[in-house]
Amino acid sequence: MNNRLMSAVLRRRTALVAVGLAATLMMGGTALANPAAESVEAVKAAHSDAVARYALQISDADPAKRSMVLHVAEHLLKNYGKDKVDIEIVAFGPGIKLLFAHDNPNTKLIAKLAAEGVRFSACHNALKHMAKVLGHEPALVPAARIVPAGIVRVHDLAVAGYFVDKP
Repeated sequence: MNNRLMSAVLRRRTALVAVGLAATLMMGGTALANPAAESVEAVKAAHSDAVARYALQISDADPAKRSMVLHVAEHLLKNYGKDKVDIEIVAFGPGIKLLFAHDNPNTKLIAKLAAEGVRFSACHNALKHMAKVLGHEPALVPAARIVPAGIVRVHDLAVAGYFVDKP
């Protein structure tokens, strides 16, 4: 790689890190434990060899649906192979409970899927609401990354060519 191209790549990476850090600092406590998600553009570029891209939305209160979205991700990985599919699960509204660290029967499966490349996005708006309801900010699983608004993330993924599904 020539020096000019390398400099451009480094400047872009530095800018992305700076944006992520600023977003994390603005989002408060939970975001300090769970950093901001990378931009859709950065994620798509990092998975340029993917033959399929999925955005799986979970916004339901039903615990069975929270489990189902994880099993859909498992099936996609099995079908395509972890190196050929790009999957992001976006949790917002009551679905944010999927990413809670405590009293969550799905934590082991989330960790397994994250190790296989599945990304997990947590809606900051839903977290703020849950903090009011619970009286404290909920701790999230380590795989969770914070996005300002879950539905906006789903839209941005759709615009970037991801197939959106709500299992």
